[in-house]
Order: sequence, then C-alpha cells, then structure tokens
Amino acid sequence: MSPRELVVLGTASQVPTKQRNHNGYLLRWGEEGVLFDPGEGTQRQMSYAGVSVTDITRIAVTHFHGDHCLGLPGVIQRINLDRVAHPVDVYYPASGDRYFDRLSNATAFHRTVELRPHPIAGPGPLDTPDAPFALTAVPLSHSVEAFGYRLVEPDGVRMLPERLHAIGLRGPAVGQLQRNGSIEWGRRTVTLDEVSERRPGQSFAFVMDTRLCAGVDELAAGVDMLVIEATFLDLDAHLAEEYGHLTAGQAARVAAAAGVHTLVLTHFSQRYRTLDEHFAEAARHFTGKIVVAEDLARISLPPRR
Repeated sequence: MSPRELVVLGTASQVPTKQRNHNGYLLRWGEEGVLFDPGEGTQRQMSYAGVSVTDITRIAVTHFHGDHCLGLPGVIQRINLDRVAHPVDVYYPASGDRYFDRLSNATAFHRTVELRPHPIAGPGPLDTPDAPFALTAVPLSHSVEAFGYRLVEPDGVRMLPERLHAIGLRGPAVGQLQRNGSIEWGRRTVTLDEVSERRPGQSFAFVMDTRLCAGVDELAAGVDMLVIEATFLDLDAHLAEEYGHLTAGQAARVAAAAGVHTLVLTHFSQRYRTLDEHFAEAARHFTGKIVVAEDLARISLPPRR
C-alpha cells in the first residue's frame, strides 16, 4: 500500500533560520500528494527530502504571506520543466487572486502542464477531481484572509474472512456482494453487513496563521493528524494575539478538546533557538502523540482507529 505520511519541508515562521526553512509540507496520501503552503526554498527542500514534483497532485495555500507562498514560482515552473503527466489543482483564498497570478507568472517559462486554479470564496467543500478524499476549507482569524484545510476519507468496509467462510462465499461472488450490497446465495439473501465491518476513513487537518477561533476547533475535530502552528509559547501569548498566531499551549488545548490522535506542532518563531519548551508546554495539556516538527522529517499517519 502506498504510504500516508507528512513530509516536512520547512518549519520556520516569517524568517527562515540556519536550522529551519520557510514553511512547506507534502502530504502523501496513496497516489495523491498535497503540497501545503510552499514557502521560499521549497523546491530545494524537496530535493533534500527525496520527493519529486511528480508527486504533487494538488497545492493548497492558506494565505498570501510570503513565508507560505514565495516558493510557488519555483514549484510551478519545476512542474512544467519536468512535464508532470497530470493536471495540478491549486487552492487559495480568492481575495489573493492577484498574488496567485503574479506568483504563477513570475518569470517566462514554457508551459507544459495544466494548472487548475480553485479560488476559495468562502467556507465549504472544495472541488477535488478524482480524489479519494473530501477537502474542506474553513476560515481562520489572521491579519489577511486565511483558510485552513480539512481532509476526510469516506468510510469503507472490511470483509471478515471467517464470516465469508462460514457462509461459503468466495471468488467473484465476494466482489459482486461488495458492489451490490447483497447477493442471493444458498437459497437466501446475504447482505454486506453480515460479512463485513465498517472501516473508518482517516482524516487530516492543516491549521496555519490564526488566533484561536471557531474555525480552529472545526478543523481539528476528531482528526487523526492535526498539523498546527505553534509560533509562540504561552509566555508570549500577547504577541500571538496581536499578530494572529497560536502558542504551543493553545494548540495542545485545542487538540485535547477535539480528540485529536497525533498533534504536529510547527511554524516556529525565530526567537526560539530550541523547541524543548514547545514540547513541554504542549505535553502539559495533551496526552496523545506530540511531534515537534523538524525540517525534512517524515511523520506517518497513525494506524486506523
């Protein structure tokens, strides 16, 4: 089975440091690759991480501050240079249309790939052609219009071999049962519910550059993995509020209340040379798995619940 993992390309907020590149996150989901918030240097970070632009099927930008989008020109031009064999869908706030146009046409290059823009005018489900998941945009509270993203896979079913064996169902009949929901077998009707159980779909949320608001809670609710900014520590909560950001403690409290499985903290201010206190602060409020993201890390989605 293809991996489901988050490849961290950068973890810095506003100003990159010697240890942290600007933002960038590639969510690998089977054959899909969703690139979130490609900041400056994303193309080079992808080389270090061992991922290719051919892995990118969608790009999702939360807002048009430089640390979340200045990598777009390089990524878009590389997609065309490498003649990626599939269209690439791009999601971004509609209010930033002029920025998207400038970034995607920053210099002259030969266009070989269809780039399909999806400007987001408001909250709700997004158009995701051929995707095995639903993608939803939720407004956040920042100094410019910003959206978070929530990805949800539909529930499926898992066949139970022992029940199939007890009934004697095998071969093509099993496939017919899965397709139709029932089958006539051994003088009776066998339903899919009798020989299967629900296989919960997985979920993922991406929350950047925001104060605490209803959108943060909506995005986080019950997800398997929450990737969320933790720009500041609680000691600097007044700065977080002023500039439209979260603290590690706030992010952890959101995750705890929302029933998140894995909490990934990122988007760290340059004022913090080490991140031990970010982990300690989060651990005071959240007892699940906490990952303080590092550049070039690979974080697997947790097993299905």
